[in-house]
Amino acid sequence: MATGWAGDGAVQDQIDATVNDAVERARRQLKDGPGLKRCEECDAPIPAARRKAVPGVRLCVACQQAADDDQGAHLFNRRGSKDSQLR
Repeated sequence: MATGWAGDGAVQDQIDATVNDAVERARRQLKDGPGLKRCEECDAPIPAARRKAVPGVRLCVACQQAADDDQGAHLFNRRGSKDSQLR
């Protein structure tokens, strides 16, 4: 059955591509090695449990949350077609 300009699996393909892009972006941002003992933004101590749980950690929880919030505001689906946005 024809659905306009998009193929039958186009919506799922867009979803898969968006998820794959987000996973790849997250993998590129992963740090490795020993984490810092003090936050590089606010100089607050980073607990040993956080350093153990997050290899290469550089920010305290509060600063990491703020960084994640700032970064999340810039995410969008670059692969979305105009046709799919009109539905």
